[in-house]
Amino acid sequence: MTTNSDKPVSEATIRKALGEFQVSVDDRQVLLIQKYIKILLHWNEKLNLTAIRDPLEILYRHFCECMYAAVAVPGEFGRLADIGSGAGFPGIPMKLLRSEIELFLVESNIKKGTFLAEVIRELELANARVLISRYEELSEELAPLDYVCSRAVGEFGPFLQWAASDRLSARRTLLWIGGRDLDEVRKSPNWGWQEPIPVPQSLRRYLLVGEKRPNLSA
Repeated sequence: MTTNSDKPVSEATIRKALGEFQVSVDDRQVLLIQKYIKILLHWNEKLNLTAIRDPLEILYRHFCECMYAAVAVPGEFGRLADIGSGAGFPGIPMKLLRSEIELFLVESNIKKGTFLAEVIRELELANARVLISRYEELSEELAPLDYVCSRAVGEFGPFLQWAASDRLSARRTLLWIGGRDLDEVRKSPNWGWQEPIPVPQSLRRYLLVGEKRPNLSA
């Protein structure tokens, strides 16, 4: 029996979905997205990388939302650390769209870290590496950073304190965040927050960019 996960997401479907998020991709990027989804679904049978099993939902919920940041947030991303990367979101989709990103995927789970290393190898991503560690234990391994970002951080307070520390030297932070958490996050004294950017096709989900305030550290 053929299941949804056995059928690759078509090129037309990928282009249509990303178009709804103002993202355009070339033929090579389409192939890499298809390959990434295939690897993810295969590994997900034994390792709980994502609760989403439907390839089309994976495309919208993970790839489209992550790649949207690469077009919605102005400027260069430079050295970017994806904290709690899990299955590689948002870091790898952003890297697929903006190949110039120097990417660090930080993941404390060894099996998930192994998966991330496999994706980097299979997709032949240059200037991308995996750090299997709790983020709190890292500093000079990452510094300096242009962006420290997260889509799945559990507690915002400790994360934002760490991200603002002088030993990390991060200039900006980028969060995928629900509307109910906006007020809490914007109370963080170490960051000057830009206006939230609504994520298309979502209910009260936003991109939130913070700029490190001078002379403040954790």
